[in-house]
Amino acid sequence: MLVSPRFSSLQQWLAWQETLHPSAVDLGLERVSRVADRLRCRTPAPVVISVAGTNGKGSCVAMLEAILLRAGCRVGAYTSPHLFRYNERVRLEGKAVADQTLCDLFARVDAAREGDTLTYFEFGTLAALDLMSRQDLDVALLEVGLGGRLDAVNIVDADVALITSIGIDHTDWLGADRDAIAREKSGIMRSGRPAVCGDSEPPASLAAEAGRRGAHLIQRNRDFLVSQTGRQWHWQGCKRQLRNLPLPALPGTHQLTNAASVLSVLEILEPRVRVTREAIESGLRRVRLPGRVQHVGGPVDQVLDVSHNAQAAQALANVLGTVPAAGHRYLVLGMLRDKDATSFIQPLRPYVDTWYATGLQAQRASPVAALAAAIRRQVDGQPVITCANMQETLAALKAVAEPGDRIVVCGSFYTVAEWCELNPQFS
Repeated sequence: MLVSPRFSSLQQWLAWQETLHPSAVDLGLERVSRVADRLRCRTPAPVVISVAGTNGKGSCVAMLEAILLRAGCRVGAYTSPHLFRYNERVRLEGKAVADQTLCDLFARVDAAREGDTLTYFEFGTLAALDLMSRQDLDVALLEVGLGGRLDAVNIVDADVALITSIGIDHTDWLGADRDAIAREKSGIMRSGRPAVCGDSEPPASLAAEAGRRGAHLIQRNRDFLVSQTGRQWHWQGCKRQLRNLPLPALPGTHQLTNAASVLSVLEILEPRVRVTREAIESGLRRVRLPGRVQHVGGPVDQVLDVSHNAQAAQALANVLGTVPAAGHRYLVLGMLRDKDATSFIQPLRPYVDTWYATGLQAQRASPVAALAAAIRRQVDGQPVITCANMQETLAALKAVAEPGDRIVVCGSFYTVAEWCELNPQFS
């Protein structure tokens, strides 16, 4: 396909994509399917794993990627959102693609639109699929952006669907309760193909949808089990078991559930994809994913977490509870206005002494006054300090934090990204 690029830089392309479609979110598969058919990119690899869920999607993709690469597979991965650079969303062989590669891909998508408008996410999804479909890959890993049934990633028929967890988030688009949200996420299931669910207590609608769609549901605590003994953990699958595995490098007991789900996906794919125990152990030890309960060492302990809903806040709280802080405990919170701040704050209250409500540069950022008010309603007189932006927050904390103290930065990808951009190492 010979194309004439509309722009010369990645930032120009991304800024334009944000204006191309009338709304930022417009769930549906008609437009994106038409363009995908013109690009012939709906089969990005011989084996495709699609990953949906409220939390844990990025962690599962990262573990799958790390293990499969150690097994010698050629792997492509598409994830969202990014933390620091857009390039993080599209990876080949574990490496983010270059700016020029993305620009070339965007030009191909633009030429294939033929007048169809696309959202920012749809444009990027098509670019990733187009790239993967023209590589000699063994496996493509696709992270669903929002929901499942009507998400752009769902134009691809996955060989295995993985649903990590089902919590309350994105209610404006997915529904107000777990039953409705589960129905949306189950949309990535396919007739006659397996679907793994890592949620320990999924809504009844998930199994009902699997039955209606003719998918073979493999459920945690029924078809696969996970347990921990000290610094090792054990997995029992449908056909085999692995004992005394190393803990994943990603912190938190919730990552054992993600790892167990990943192993169940890999079991299903045998013998099409052969993965040794050595590859599993090496992948678990090597997996990295910034911003997931990430500890940054130094005199002042930093914990960076992109969590932004109640389920993720509980996972963060569980980690904070197992590693007590020696000194004062500060929490920096910045959120988007469509998130439920009240339910996010509740699990974290026992592990915070002073709260900082901060403004963010994002267009959808929650107003600082509203966020601070939500915190005050929950924290029973604990100090709540308002800061207009992250620069102000950082300056305030530098003035008071001492060695042995802990600073938790959470609430959104934007919050962690802005903190790190201003101050990679707190000192």
